[in-house]
Amino acid sequence: MSSERTANNQNKLANTSSPYLLQHADNPVNWYPWGQEALEKAEKENKPILLSIGYSSCHWCHVMAHESFENEEIAAIMNENFINIKLDREERPDIDNIYMDAVQVMGLRGGWPLNVFLTPDQKPFYGGTYFPPDQWKRLLTSVADAYTNKYEQLAQSADQFAENLNQSEAQKYGLMYAEEQLTMHDFDSAYQSLAKKFDPKWGGFQRAPKFPMPVVWNYLLTYADLSGSKEAIDHLTFTLDKMAYGGIYDHLGGGFARYSVDGQWHVPHFEKMLYDNGQLLSLYADAYKLTKKPQYLEVISGITDWLEREMTDTSGGFYSALDADSEGEEGRFYVWTFEEFKDIAGKDFSLLAEYYDVSKKGNWEDEKNVLRMLESKEVFADDMEMPVEEIEKILEAFKTNAMKVRSQRIRPGLDSKILTGWNALMLSGLCKAYQATGSSTAKKLARENARFITEQLTKDGHLIRVKGENIPAYLEDYAAVIQAFILYYETFFDEAYLRQARILANRSLERFFDPDEQLFYYTSNQSEQLIARKKEIFDNVIPASNSIMAENLYKLGLMYDDVDYKSTALQMVLMVNKLIKQEPEYLANWASTSLKMIRPTAEILCVGDDYKQQMQAMNRHYFSNVILMANAGTSQLPLFEYKEPLNGRTTFFVCYDKVCEKPVHDISIAIEKVHEVK
Repeated sequence: MSSERTANNQNKLANTSSPYLLQHADNPVNWYPWGQEALEKAEKENKPILLSIGYSSCHWCHVMAHESFENEEIAAIMNENFINIKLDREERPDIDNIYMDAVQVMGLRGGWPLNVFLTPDQKPFYGGTYFPPDQWKRLLTSVADAYTNKYEQLAQSADQFAENLNQSEAQKYGLMYAEEQLTMHDFDSAYQSLAKKFDPKWGGFQRAPKFPMPVVWNYLLTYADLSGSKEAIDHLTFTLDKMAYGGIYDHLGGGFARYSVDGQWHVPHFEKMLYDNGQLLSLYADAYKLTKKPQYLEVISGITDWLEREMTDTSGGFYSALDADSEGEEGRFYVWTFEEFKDIAGKDFSLLAEYYDVSKKGNWEDEKNVLRMLESKEVFADDMEMPVEEIEKILEAFKTNAMKVRSQRIRPGLDSKILTGWNALMLSGLCKAYQATGSSTAKKLARENARFITEQLTKDGHLIRVKGENIPAYLEDYAAVIQAFILYYETFFDEAYLRQARILANRSLERFFDPDEQLFYYTSNQSEQLIARKKEIFDNVIPASNSIMAENLYKLGLMYDDVDYKSTALQMVLMVNKLIKQEPEYLANWASTSLKMIRPTAEILCVGDDYKQQMQAMNRHYFSNVILMANAGTSQLPLFEYKEPLNGRTTFFVCYDKVCEKPVHDISIAIEKVHEVK
């Protein structure tokens, strides 16, 4: 037995805990996890490294694993010529970021699985994504040949790529000095730039595939509120309606898939990710505060129920993802044939088939149906000339029966890894959901998760990346947890979490901040040294960790009256304002924070015995640019100095830059004061 295999003939991945790595433990490829053993072996044997990066719910990762990594002939070529390393990108996004950048620098298309060839000192010289088996075999042979016979040329390329990767983001994007603050005209222009891409028929942007991109619609919410743009609100709500109607949303079990493969939000790529659903929960909760649309309330309840039923660990942590595939087939768990649907629907079949767009030939492929709505429940009820309440009864009965049938199917794979940053994104969503609806489920899950993060994702005062693993947290984790703890305070007014947010902000400034470029590195100064140390600038499916930190420092600066926090936040925003004007879609969270900074931010303070009930009512309203603080009259926080209940009654203080309006007892008057100044 080779030293590279265990007694059970498994490779070195058998000793890891990542569900993605464990999926490859039985491969004939002699995989190693990323670590000293593999890196030293490459140096010692002077072999190139094949770094293969993916994640457990990645469909094409599974396809390539089945076609190539389970193939004995291909595995033999890999084992003979390379030190093969498998990496879970969700555990080690720092490594993934570097080599994804490298592949794009090479002029190749990025994506997952990401397969990159490295010299023994970790410098990349070639790469790509998915390769069919014959093409993969040829590539392996040609790379091995080049490494042996053209090493000098190959090493020169690797040095050039490594040099490029070490160029700072400020140099790369021309962020060498702070710009002026943007004006309202700049934000109007940013909105118009986004509006040119809007899809007037299906919402979102005119493209396929369609990703939800909550960060963009959050910017529209902020912009619409602070500019009064009805057009922005209309497109936002149109988009949220269409997403909620589409097959990208699971109409039976709740929760959103990662994206739709078409431009209609219809057929999803069926994996469900915690980070998407956390952000979408926040977005729909804020939109519900603003519009009170029943459809949004259903989405909020659907995500929360799915989270509790399928994604919550007994510890209070949340799992990472559900796979797209089951029984070797994408979407098998979620789709229905005409006959399956008919059997469950019974006497209401015709009405339900019309409602969910189900047909005999199928609304997808191979006579399969992905349930979707083509219009709202209210419009459908009018079309059917039936009361909405009767339609709702029929739908509820069908959903109950369909979920029973679906529960008998083989479930998609669960990635049970618990990631700090993703948990924090969901914690923020749960806080917003509780604010908007008063949901007892959201409240319970939020409280348990906040406690879980402080107890099990924190070690010696610092965050870790993954529950049970000794991987230091990244800026993404710190930023998301600080954001969630601030929001947790603004929801439940437990000052312990606000204090913890401040402690973590200080840790971030000590270990991640680059004072020269006024931005944070993605990795701390205590992290493993890789061939490059990167900064995350652009907002994507998750907002950039730097943009979240800018907002965090701005809010903490207001809440603690800390000039340094506010100054750092402003400098960060000024460094990227040029990019906001150029490409607002990928700097949407930056744009939101930058916009809030040029408008008056309301400080809403509530003091009195029933502050929790009063603030629960306050939180049902949407505010784009406020901080919320409340206590019974005993807080030592600086903004509460000289603020006491007047005449023994709970009192609201609405202030701007610590200058307060006349105190009031009536919540509606306090809300009016905020809207007057926007």
